[in-house]
Amino acid sequence: MNLFEKMIGSLDDKREWKALESRAKALPSEYSNAYKAIQNYLWTVDSPTDWKDTNRIFGGILDLFEEGAAEGKKVTDLIGENVAAFCDDLVKDEQTWNDKYRKKLNDTIGRG
Repeated sequence: MNLFEKMIGSLDDKREWKALESRAKALPSEYSNAYKAIQNYLWTVDSPTDWKDTNRIFGGILDLFEEGAAEGKKVTDLIGENVAAFCDDLVKDEQTWNDKYRKKLNDTIGRG
C-alpha cells in the first residue's frame, strides 16, 4: 500500500479527494500550478498522517486560492515569497509521516 492509499482509504475520502482536485483544476493556471507545487512539497517533505487533517489543509489552501483569484491577487500576495515556510507552517501542529517514521526508527533501535 502506497502513501496515497494509506492517506485516502475509504470511498468517501476518495470522492472528497477528487472534489479537491477538481477545484484545483478550475483555478487560473498561476494558482493551479502553485497548488500542485505545494501539494508535491507536502507529499514529499512532511504530510499529515490523518485524512481529516490533509483534507482540511488542502481544502484551506483551495479556499484561499479561490478567494485570491476572484480578487485578482497574485499567489505570493496570499502566501508570501517563502512558500516552503508557508507549507511548513500548515503542518507544524500535525502528526506527520516523518514523525511516525522517526518514532518507528527510535522504537526499533531502542529494542535492539
